[in-house]
Amino acid sequence: MRLIFVLVILFSAPAAFSQIADSTQTRTVEAACGQCQFGLKGKGCNLAVRVKDKAYFVDGTGIDDHGDAHAQDGFCNAVRKAAVKGKLVKGRFRASYFRLIAPAASGS
Repeated sequence: MRLIFVLVILFSAPAAFSQIADSTQTRTVEAACGQCQFGLKGKGCNLAVRVKDKAYFVDGTGIDDHGDAHAQDGFCNAVRKAAVKGKLVKGRFRASYFRLIAPAASGS
């Protein structure tokens, strides 16, 4: 019985300590180019999300899947909000859902 308890604890601990443990819950995060906006090391421009002040490269969708990354409001020039579902896998965010949130209209 103790062995079963220990095994349950060991296998559930990584999810409990993950910043993005629940892949079924939609979360609002910041999204941008990891290199241009979040200062991540890498070659070229790659999509990343920032969760709780930590940035992660994204797998499952790409930087150009959401418009021109080098446009004025593109990921290389602006940090955007996105609704996402997914989980952390080996230090990367594996997205199962990724949708940009339209910026609020300014009332000028």
